[in-house]
Amino acid sequence: MTTGVAYLTKRFPRLSETFILDEILGLEGAGVPLRLYAIADPQEGLVQPDVARVLSPVVYLRGAGGLWARRGEVRETLLAHARLLASSPRRYLRVVGYIARRRRHLSTLRNFAHAGRLAQLLREDGTGHLHAAFAHGPASIAHFVHLLTGLPFSFSAHAKDIYVSAPDLLARKLRDASFVLCCSESARDALISSAGAEGDVAKVLLAHHGVDTHRFLLREGSTRGDGAPLKVLAVGRLVAKKGYPVILAALKTLRDEGRGVHCTIVGAGVDRDELESRVKEWDLTGSVDFVGSRTHQQVAAHYHEADVFVQASVVLDNGDRDGIPNSLLEAMASGLAVVASDVAGIPEVVAGGCGVLVAPGDATQLADALALLADDEALRARLGRQARAHVVEWFDRAACATRIAPLFGVDPAAPETPDRWSKGPVGAVGRATRSTPEEG
Repeated sequence: MTTGVAYLTKRFPRLSETFILDEILGLEGAGVPLRLYAIADPQEGLVQPDVARVLSPVVYLRGAGGLWARRGEVRETLLAHARLLASSPRRYLRVVGYIARRRRHLSTLRNFAHAGRLAQLLREDGTGHLHAAFAHGPASIAHFVHLLTGLPFSFSAHAKDIYVSAPDLLARKLRDASFVLCCSESARDALISSAGAEGDVAKVLLAHHGVDTHRFLLREGSTRGDGAPLKVLAVGRLVAKKGYPVILAALKTLRDEGRGVHCTIVGAGVDRDELESRVKEWDLTGSVDFVGSRTHQQVAAHYHEADVFVQASVVLDNGDRDGIPNSLLEAMASGLAVVASDVAGIPEVVAGGCGVLVAPGDATQLADALALLADDEALRARLGRQARAHVVEWFDRAACATRIAPLFGVDPAAPETPDRWSKGPVGAVGRATRSTPEEG
């Protein structure tokens, strides 16, 4: 009898990956008995308070420090691989041959090493199914575990993890997985196209990420006084794909037109110095505030103080892009009028009168949209109400988790079991398979 679903992610908890935390809390709330594994602890200074609500402890596959500091971990990994070789030498050597015939990158060897240790841990736990939170590293580890042991696995695919993955490896993971969850139709289409997976389309499922719509509540009326600057808010890591230079260029245009506007930018990242330099260069110092990283509770207050939310995402040359940013969903749940780029999964959210879409990278369109909303308080209010209703209907965290819980063998409508580890969670999709690495 299976006793749990292992959930593997890259680093946990990460402040910028609130969608992972929300999915974990949602699945646990739906009755899925998760056991959490992460490749590493990000050791960030600021942690979301809701991490304390996660029921499962987190097991890290890689500790901090160099090899000497992690010598116990290295010894356990070598012993785990030795046990796998001894218990099923033909299967183990087939996997080694599979790796040797393909890319022998350091990351591949590292993922294989992690897979051996994780396979041992999952056997000890009696885990019946392994789900990886991303299509690249975590899914590669999960796939190796599957090839080494036959344990059923699945994975989620979002955005960058699809576009930076080698198509042939992505196709093989998709072929061997029980199912794949995509956070947007855009991601689903990209995964199927990249992997050439027409024959596996049925197992690639749309599964939106949800947000806590009870935390991000509808604002009551406009906070903008007569003649006051339009209060614009942007939330997200300070990295290229978020399109912050486009926001600054739009603000400069509005300022040059004599319009009052102030933008608060919440988030941290490698581009902060460059963005601050541009603010000074364009004489926007009094119009832009960088406030750094914030928790959910702190960000919720910013949503209630703003007039408009901006999501200016762009597509980078390497294909990296956003999926459906959680901050966009949170802003909409808070009843904010939103202006967002028409790119990736964003149009799936900002559609049907729920906000204003602009071309990615087009500062003129963005400035025009902000000017329109600045001049029409009634429009801002209507868009905000419709945005809230749309998110509550389609992107509520509990509802999203309830939709996918049956994939892990859990009926969310069934009475709760006193021992949350006692359910057999993968009866619907989980069965040991005899996939080998010889094909493909």
